[in-house]
Amino acid sequence: MPPHTPPSQPSPPQWAVFLDVDGTLLDIAATPHAVVVPDTLRKILLDLQRRLDGALALISGRSIQTLDALFAPLQFPCAGIHGNERRTSNGVLLQPQVSKQALQQAHRQLAELAAARDGLLLEDKGHALALHFRLAPWLQQEVERAMEAAQALLGESFTLQTGKSVLELRPSGASKGTAVQAFMRETPFAGRTPLYVGDDVTDESAFAAINALGGTSIRVGKPAPTQAQHRLESVAAVRSWLRSIPPIDTARLLSP
Repeated sequence: MPPHTPPSQPSPPQWAVFLDVDGTLLDIAATPHAVVVPDTLRKILLDLQRRLDGALALISGRSIQTLDALFAPLQFPCAGIHGNERRTSNGVLLQPQVSKQALQQAHRQLAELAAARDGLLLEDKGHALALHFRLAPWLQQEVERAMEAAQALLGESFTLQTGKSVLELRPSGASKGTAVQAFMRETPFAGRTPLYVGDDVTDESAFAAINALGGTSIRVGKPAPTQAQHRLESVAAVRSWLRSIPPIDTARLLSP
C-alpha cells in the first residue's frame, strides 16, 4: 500500500501532470451525469496548465466529448475511454476503429436489461458501453452476466473493464498507461518527469507506466493494494495539493 502521507510538492517544476477525473478531480456522484465541476477547479487546472507550459492532460474513462462538456469552455489534451481515444496537445483527435454493428447489437441487449431493472444506467460512450449499478448494487451479479454475454458477442476486440459500481466494454489494446506513454513522446510532455493522480483500478496501468518512467504516482482514497507510490485522502485533498504546486521559476530554468 502507498504511504499515508501525501507526496511532497513537485520540485523542480519540470513535470508532466496527468489527472484522472471521477474520484480524483470530481467527487463521484450517484450517476455520471450528476457530477459537478466547480469554477474553482477550472481555475486550478488552467493556472496549473499555464505554469507547466501546457504539460497537463486529463486521462479518463469518460469520452473526450463528455470531458469537453464538463470542463467547458476549457479543452485540455486528454485521453478518453481508458486510453482508447486521445486528443494531442496540438488538437489532433485519435480514435479506435470498432465494429459499429456489433456495438449496436450489444447496446440493444444491455438497454433491454437496463430498462427492465430499476437502478441500472447504460452509458453509451460511442466506442464503449458502460453499465452502472451504483443505485442498485444488489444487481451486480446480473450485470456481470449480461456484460460477459455482450463481450462474447463483441469478441476479443473488446475488453471487459471493472470500475467503481460499473462494468464497461471497451476496445482492447489500449489503457490509461498506454495513453500516458503516448503523451510522453510528444511536446510539451516529452523530456519532463511524469506525475499521475488516480483513484481506481482503471488507473493501475497508468501508475505502472509512471513508475517505469521514473515519475510520481498518487492514488486517491482509502488505503488499498495499488502500484501507486503515494496517497491523497480525497478529491478535496487533490485540489488543495494541485493548488499548492509552486509557480515555475523561469529564471532558474533558463540559467546555465
